[in-house]
Amino acid sequence: MIYKSRYWLSAILIILTSSFTSAANLLVMGDSLSAAYNLRQQDGWVSLLENKLSSSHPQTTIINASISGETTQGGLSRFPALLDQYKPRWVILELGANDALRGYPLQQTISNLETMVEQAQQIDAKVLLVGNQIPQNYGKRYTQMFFNLYKDIAQKYQTDYIPFMLENVALNKDLMLGDGLHPNAQGQIIVLENIEPTLYEMLQK
Repeated sequence: MIYKSRYWLSAILIILTSSFTSAANLLVMGDSLSAAYNLRQQDGWVSLLENKLSSSHPQTTIINASISGETTQGGLSRFPALLDQYKPRWVILELGANDALRGYPLQQTISNLETMVEQAQQIDAKVLLVGNQIPQNYGKRYTQMFFNLYKDIAQKYQTDYIPFMLENVALNKDLMLGDGLHPNAQGQIIVLENIEPTLYEMLQK
């Protein structure tokens, strides 16, 4: 009886251990573009993604740590604790737009993003770096340098990369809120379509 009890106890422990290790966390680290700004949370692209993954990747849990107005400096200050708490297998890093809109030095934005990528890679998390664009009234040189910084970081650290999450959305008034900066509920669907192919490829790695 003792041996049988030990056998069943070992079997239960193996099942429990495998269930925990097979679970995988996906951390989304973004700003208002990922925080469903001025929308119901269920209408944001992250929640839409969560609904899809619940059937295609049921063991994947999404943690959306996005905050409206977040900068790369603010994200960096929160990032280590989030990595320690959730130990994500994948990280979607969508930050930087607020830095540019506030005129912060691009080198500081680059440094903050690179540090976050390095911290994620130190725990063997795969990173999807999501790029963005800012209005042309900030100057052609500045806007181009801002757009290119994401590609440069992705190449430097060999991360997955999406050039512009608002592709086919940003210039379509029917898909944007009245502020002209954030996608509406219909636009969120297109944003997810822009992200999905690269994300699903990353999830299979």
